[in-house]
Amino acid sequence: MYKLLDGKLISEQIKTEIAEEVKRMMEAGMKRPHLAVIIVGHDGGSESYVAGKIKDCETCGFQSTLIRFEEDVTEERLLEEVDRLNRDSDVDGFIVQLPLPKHISEQKIIEAIDYRKDVDGFHPINVGRLSIGLPCYISATPAGIMELLKRYQIETCGKNCVVIGRSNIVGKPTAMLLMQKGYPGDATVTVCHSRTQNLKEICREADIIVAALGQPEFLKADMVKDGVVIIDVGTTRVPSTETKSGFKLKGDVDFNDVATKASYITPVPGGVGLMTRVSLMKNTLLAAKGEIYGK
Repeated sequence: MYKLLDGKLISEQIKTEIAEEVKRMMEAGMKRPHLAVIIVGHDGGSESYVAGKIKDCETCGFQSTLIRFEEDVTEERLLEEVDRLNRDSDVDGFIVQLPLPKHISEQKIIEAIDYRKDVDGFHPINVGRLSIGLPCYISATPAGIMELLKRYQIETCGKNCVVIGRSNIVGKPTAMLLMQKGYPGDATVTVCHSRTQNLKEICREADIIVAALGQPEFLKADMVKDGVVIIDVGTTRVPSTETKSGFKLKGDVDFNDVATKASYITPVPGGVGLMTRVSLMKNTLLAAKGEIYGK
């Protein structure tokens, strides 16, 4: 029988820990941590993510600022806003919610953010530091995955880990963290993607699978071995007549099929997504305390 890797339970624990830390900071006369979020347009997924982040700030005792732009905002205007936040000493960290409209270069915006305030962990300096094991802001989803493994004391040393997906935001950094020295790490990591041959055979050898490819219910029971640990990063909205919203969130793993063989598995929703959100809070706390790059 599988055990659920409960992102809801663990993220609530971490938010309580952060709130207690903020209380101690305030008592010591430090300023309240401050996260700013820029959102462009009205993408449904982005709207709900951002609303969740603002709510988390409240729970953790942070100050939050939401900055909205319409879909037709120019790249130049967005870069001006990024520059303003870089220079605002009251803002400890900020993010620009992705995706952005087609006429704006996401990479240009990411590189314009001061890496010391880049609590999303997307700036090349943070990514580069991660790759060689230096202190940095780790992007929120991989950080959340590592925290889940740690809190459930899942052994990673010497284990075969397969990461399906090679995105800069999830696949690559997750693979780097799993292979780094120490716990949770020291794993033997294989990164698979759309061009990988023999994917089924590779997955069947895996002790831990991180599915992050964005294809709903892609991973089936015949692709995994008994006792596998499954981390499902997928969150695809699929139409549904059963819900009020008219859609359901589906993971990259066929949960009911794969759970019969898993030792541990994350649900969707209620798994990695909530850990992603709380990892952003952890990065903001680190920024406020100056623990990575100083004040």
